[in-house]
Amino acid sequence: MEEFPVRLPIKLGQFLKLASLAEHGAEARSLITEGYVYVNGELEMRRTHQLSDGDEVRVEDRFGNGTAIRVVSE
Repeated sequence: MEEFPVRLPIKLGQFLKLASLAEHGAEARSLITEGYVYVNGELEMRRTHQLSDGDEVRVEDRFGNGTAIRVVSE
């Protein structure tokens, strides 16, 4: 699994943009509210969810294919 170093704390919506899982804030919001984003295997519906070191963020498409990235502290 790919790791992505960030300065913590960071919100889920911000992380999606920084890790290039979303092109912009509106896309990040859409992915989250439509139920395509999972944190540590659990569906996460809050853009403002605070990520921690070691969290696994997975973004799926409508076909169930996805990309997972592990959050690591800089």
